[in-house]
Amino acid sequence: MDSKTTAQETKGFYKLSWLQRIGFGSGDLAQNLIYQTICMYLLFFYTDIYGLPPGVAATMFLVVRLVDVLWDPLVGTYIDKHNPRWGKYRSYLVLAGVPLTVLAILCFWNGMEGQTDMAKLIYAYVTYVGLSMLYTLINVPYGALNSSLTRDTDEITILTSVRMFMANVGGLCVSAGVPILVAILAAAKDLPTEMALFMGLGSLPSFIFMPLVPAIKKKVGKKNMFYIFLTVAIVGMAMLYVISRMGTVKEHITLVYIAQFIKSTGVIVATGYMWALIPEVISYAEYTSGKRIAGIVNALTGIFYKAGMALGGVVPGAVLAYTGYQAAAQEASTLPTSPSAWFYTMLIYALVGLALLLFCFSQTKERVVMDESETKNVKVSDLWTEFFHNRPLRVVALFFITAFAMMSVGNAAGAYFMNDLESQTPLAQEGIRWLVCIIPALLLLLAMFIISRYELTDEVIDNINIEIEKRNQ
Repeated sequence: MDSKTTAQETKGFYKLSWLQRIGFGSGDLAQNLIYQTICMYLLFFYTDIYGLPPGVAATMFLVVRLVDVLWDPLVGTYIDKHNPRWGKYRSYLVLAGVPLTVLAILCFWNGMEGQTDMAKLIYAYVTYVGLSMLYTLINVPYGALNSSLTRDTDEITILTSVRMFMANVGGLCVSAGVPILVAILAAAKDLPTEMALFMGLGSLPSFIFMPLVPAIKKKVGKKNMFYIFLTVAIVGMAMLYVISRMGTVKEHITLVYIAQFIKSTGVIVATGYMWALIPEVISYAEYTSGKRIAGIVNALTGIFYKAGMALGGVVPGAVLAYTGYQAAAQEASTLPTSPSAWFYTMLIYALVGLALLLFCFSQTKERVVMDESETKNVKVSDLWTEFFHNRPLRVVALFFITAFAMMSVGNAAGAYFMNDLESQTPLAQEGIRWLVCIIPALLLLLAMFIISRYELTDEVIDNINIEIEKRNQ
């Protein structure tokens, strides 16, 4: 290593090895194995296996997110004020990872069968609320971990690309793998391959396009990249809607696959790269306030993506309830409804996720963090102070709301779309089409307008980081 490289690294512009990059990305892979299973299939589990009415499940999803709105700021403030001995942020991969694994498994346990409806509902609330709170204890510090590894914007772009690539590996394992594994464990005669392929296409484009994100961004610019891929996603959604009205889904399955691939390509790139904006607003906050309160910034973004998930979580259940959705009988259901098969599937995914969290812990080293003397006066009120003073953060927060609302609606509805859609009443069919296509497309149009207001270019961020380092010398 030459003296120039050493000087750069002493300023916080660290270059990481590929093992470190993959180690960091494995944290997102782990979280997706657990939480994407929750996002994609828990509503289906509650309505078609556990036996909750769609409206009741929708209300629970909303309540859980409201709890998060209160919980996330407390977590962000606590993390910024404390320095656990295993690392300011990485410690929580272990401390919260173990109980998260347990509660994820318990969410898919149907041992309350035969109990009163109230007892079943209380159990569902306790396990789901607990899981969501523990997920915050991992997700907030993990988001802050990104910006604590380096200040180098090119390195952060690579880290984000690796992170989102591996997150989509997890997404693919969940979306395509869960239906197949459930069917195998249920000893089903026919595997739900068409559903698995459709759901898997929601993640597959990441393997093609996420590695190209640094080159695409360099070629067309940050904002133009968002515009292009948000438009691609909307086109795919429009195609999917039109095709699904031409006859049965299975009659035009090849066209359905093509439309799903186009839609997913746009969604994956646009929503994947948004995570690279978080270190930028953290640096902007440090530049303007003198505090590198990464935990608070990530808690803020956590609040708003949870707000998006609240909207996205309540909408599918509400639409299903309004349109009169009825759980399909076992013989008419593409997905097996064996409670034990769903429980053991979640058991496998959760344990693999825990192993990956431990690997992430072993490969990450925090270098750009404030010490205890600099963060001891951090307060919960700093969260909202930062929000009102940091305009780029407000733009990112609003983008997160719309993006996560879009993903939550689409992800939860996908299983219903492919689970013998035509067996439902015409009104219920149309409701599911709106959940998969129309509502997400409208949210993406709003997201396109929001991101047009973002003002931190790469040149601006580089200058900000250089000024911060000069100030800290």
